Formats: sequence, C-alpha cells, structure tokens
Amino acid sequence: MAERIEQRLEDRVPELEQLERVGLFTRKEIRAVLRKASALEYKIQRRTLRKEDFINYIQYEINLLELIKKRRARIGYSFKKDEIENSILHRVHSLFNRAIGKWKEDVQLWLSHVAFCKQWNAKHQLSKVFSSMLAIHPNKPALWIMAAKWEMETQLSSESARHLFLRALRFHPECPKLYQEYFRMELMHAEKQRKEKKEFEQAKMDLGEFNYSEEILNGEMARIIYRDAAQKIKGVEFHLAVLSIAKLFDFTQDLQKEILESLQTKYADDPLTWDYMARRELDLGSLQSAEHTTKQMKVSEMNQREERCCAVFEEAVRAVPAEDMWKCYITFCLERYNRKTNSEELKQKRLERMLGVFSKAHESSLLPEALYKQWLQLLLEFNLFEKATEVAEAATKRFSMSVEMWQMRLQVLIQLKSDDVTQCFEEAVKHMKSKGTLPLWTLWVEWSEGTNSKDDTEALYQRSLHATTPAESVTMKEMYLDWTYRNGGYKKVKRVFTSLCENRPFSLDFFRKMIQIEKEQESCKMLHLREYYERALREFGSTDSDLWLDYIKEELSHPQGKPENCGSIHWRAMKMLQGDLVEDFVSKYTLLQTGHL
Repeated sequence: MAERIEQRLEDRVPELEQLERVGLFTRKEIRAVLRKASALEYKIQRRTLRKEDFINYIQYEINLLELIKKRRARIGYSFKKDEIENSILHRVHSLFNRAIGKWKEDVQLWLSHVAFCKQWNAKHQLSKVFSSMLAIHPNKPALWIMAAKWEMETQLSSESARHLFLRALRFHPECPKLYQEYFRMELMHAEKQRKEKKEFEQAKMDLGEFNYSEEILNGEMARIIYRDAAQKIKGVEFHLAVLSIAKLFDFTQDLQKEILESLQTKYADDPLTWDYMARRELDLGSLQSAEHTTKQMKVSEMNQREERCCAVFEEAVRAVPAEDMWKCYITFCLERYNRKTNSEELKQKRLERMLGVFSKAHESSLLPEALYKQWLQLLLEFNLFEKATEVAEAATKRFSMSVEMWQMRLQVLIQLKSDDVTQCFEEAVKHMKSKGTLPLWTLWVEWSEGTNSKDDTEALYQRSLHATTPAESVTMKEMYLDWTYRNGGYKKVKRVFTSLCENRPFSLDFFRKMIQIEKEQESCKMLHLREYYERALREFGSTDSDLWLDYIKEELSHPQGKPENCGSIHWRAMKMLQGDLVEDFVSKYTLLQTGHL
C-alpha cells in the first residue's frame, strides 16, 4: 500500500514542478498540496473504503483546479495546460471511476461525475459516463432524457439522441415524459433543418448535396411519435403536454390540429379538455392593428376575450356537470381577478363574473368544499356580510361532517359579532360528536375568553375536557391551565392542576407550564417543584432525558434544593430511560458536573 501511495505522489511531481516554475504556486504551497494529497491517498487505499473519503479527495482536486484557473486569470498565463490541468483532470476521472465502481447504485455519484465532465468540457469522457450509467440504471427515465438532451444540444447529434430515446422506450414503453421529450427533440431537429435550408437558400447555394426531407422539415417524425404514444398512454394530461410543446414551434399548425381533434374526440367529457378549450380563447389574436389601439380598446378587447372563455366554460358545466369542471371554471375566474390591471372597469367585471360563478356552482350543489373558504373570504373582503352568513350556513348543511366548514362558519359569525355564535357552536359539536372537534373547542374557548364571563368560560373549559377525545383533551388541559393562571392567579391554578392530574393523558408541556408558574412566584417552593417533576417523570421519565437533567439542576440551584438528592435522581434516570437516551443523559450529566451545561 505504501509503495502504491508513493508512486501516486511521484506521479504528481511533474505538474507540481510546472506550477512552481510558471509562478502559479509557491514552494511552500506545493509542499502543502503534497501533504494534503498524501493524507487523502492514504484514506482511499485502506482495506475498508468509505465513500466520503473519495468525495473529499475529488472535491479537493476540483478546488485545486478552480484555484489554478483564478491564478492563471490573475497573472494572465495560459500555457502548459497539458502538463498541469490535464493531469489533474485525468486523476479526478480516475477517482470517480473507482468510487462508482464500488458504489454503482449511488445515482448522485454518477450525476456528480456528469456535472464535472460538463464543467470541464470533457466530452469524450462524458459520453463514456452516460453509456456506463445507463447500463447500470436503465430503470430511470430522467437519466435517459439527460443523456439524449446532451447529445442533441451539446454534441449536436440528433441521430444519437434519437437512438437513446428509442432504447429508453424499450425499457419504459409507457413513460409520458420520455415521449414528450422525444417529441420535443424531433421538432427541434426539424426546426434546425428548416433554418439551415433557409440560410442556404438565402446564400443561393446549391442544395444538391444536402438531403432535406420535406417530411422531416414538416415535423412528420414528431407526428409518428405522438400517434405511437397516444395508443399507449391514456389520459388528457399527456395530450395537453405535447400540444403545449408543439405550440412552441411555428410550423406545427397541422400537428396541433390533429392533437386537438384527438383530444376532443377521446376526452370530450374530461374537465381538463374543456379547461384547455376555454383558455384557448385568451390566446386568439386581436383583429385590430396594434398601432392604433387605445387603452380603452385594449381593455374592451381583453374583456371580450374573457367573455368568450366564460362562454366556453358555461357550455362545459352544462356538458360535464361535475365538481372538477366547476373547479376549473372558478380557478380561471380567480386567476383573471388576481391579474393586475389599471382599469377599474375590468377589475369590477372580473369580480362580478367570479362571484356569479361561485353562486352558480353553489346553487348546482357542485362547489367543491375547498373553494367555499375562498368564496367567503371574498364576500367578507367586499363587506357582503349577509351573503357570507347565508353561504356559510349552506356550506355546513352540505358538508355537515366537516370540521373545516363549521370552523369557517363560526369565524364568519365571530367576525360579524353575531348573536348566533353560541347557538352555532352547540349545533357544530352536536353534529361532529367528539372526534376531530379540537379546532372547534379551541375556537370556542378563545372566543368565550373575550366575550363571556369567567364562570362561563371555565364551565366551557371543563365541558371541553369531556367532549373531546382523550388525545385532544391534552391540548385543552394546557389551555385551561394557562387561562386559569392568567385569570385566577396562583392558588386557583394549583387547585385546577391537581384536579386535572386525576385524568390521563397529559403532555409534557402541561407539567412544564406548572413548573414555570411555580418558578415565577416570589416564594417559589422546592417542595412544590419536586411534586411537579415527580408527576411529570411518572408519565415521561422513560422518554425524556432533559426532564431528569432539569430536575437535577433544580436541586442544585434552588435555595431549598438538596444536592444530596442528585445521586438518587441519577440512579433512577439510568433505570427508567430507554435505548440511546441513557447515553444522551450520561453525556449531558457529565457536562453538568464539569460546569459546561
């Protein structure tokens, strides 16, 4: 091993000598590089290899390359690259190959090698990396796409890219993304050939030796890919994806028409098809000359386009009366409303249109639950309080088992300072029973704190403890304790704490809150703190090492504390704590003893 390391370090000598000779590095820096290289070499020659050692070595060499690059730029020296950089590049590739040979399954390692090759323009090496990577990871479509894009965009080889896509599709015959990128690549190839042909024609060159197929120029290869994919891949999303790609190229009108017709034939009842057809109206060009349009004419034309979109959506919700269809329509209206415009007239029309669509969907009983919240926010924003109250009530009737809907209705009533809040809360908890009602109870007690008497609020807190599930009652206990302290003081909170301790479950914060309250008192008693810690440890002593440490700290720092108790607490902690928590406790306890915690 030592001989191998010595040989590798000797192999570095020529490049290091050159670095010193041309003034890029000093002799002191060369020695530092050798020392670091020696340490890194030892780590990757050990019997038990670690991936991190290879990554650190590679990163060091890359940093060295970057430093050489900066120094070359600073002194304006650009010679001897073969003797210096190429030697380091070769070593990095060798390190990557060794690491990848050992950890073939690590895709990130392969991608790091790819990125390095791209950064240092190692095209020949990158071709090999892609070939090896795809042989090991043929099950990852994204890697095939990356390799094909490189062939097409960097190597300018549409033939190699096509070959990679065809191989990829043998492994993934139903992968939409592969077909989309293959489709895009063929259109890019056609566009490139069209530009070349046009340039030759403009230069009046003889095209005899160049064979430009009309079919390829018109995107026929992309059409074949689309037709093949359409037979294997179901769903409107794929058609829309290839259509959006086709629209990027100005020679694909016939192809777009074919995709659109297929979309309307196969997926006539799909909301996404209608959504596309409606939004398409926005893109249809203006008949007016752009030079002579006034601001008012532009506003008028935009309004007309949006009206045309809505006309298609109106037809859509009649043809496909479904929640998803209304959701598409409302989403479109919300998007248009949220677009910035200086025209108050257009803003008002968008608002009226949007609120009208919300109402229609609601009246059809097809407004999705999630959209009621947005509708109510808009109604409140524009002070349409009566309508908001009516909509909120209707929402809870339609979704009577939805906590979110009740919560939303209650928030509306609270915001409007309605007299019906208590009645609505009663109705909500009656419908919902106990499971999942925690948000309703927290909202109710918070509202009561600011509205009702202390007695009413306390009665509500006590009622909530029995009305929620045991797991949810934990939060209510914490809130009750906090509220009691704020409103009833120390003596009252002690009584409530003792009472609440009679019924499990508890949270750690419940006990910590009581400990904190005790510590805030002028006559803070260690006797009481011990009681609270002991109660907390009965519940959480096996799962929380910090609780034991805090108890020990209290005994050491409190005027009434007994440091002699610490040994007993430590012994109990060691017995109760589970798994790795024992080790964690021991290390922290050691720091505490040495005064570092």
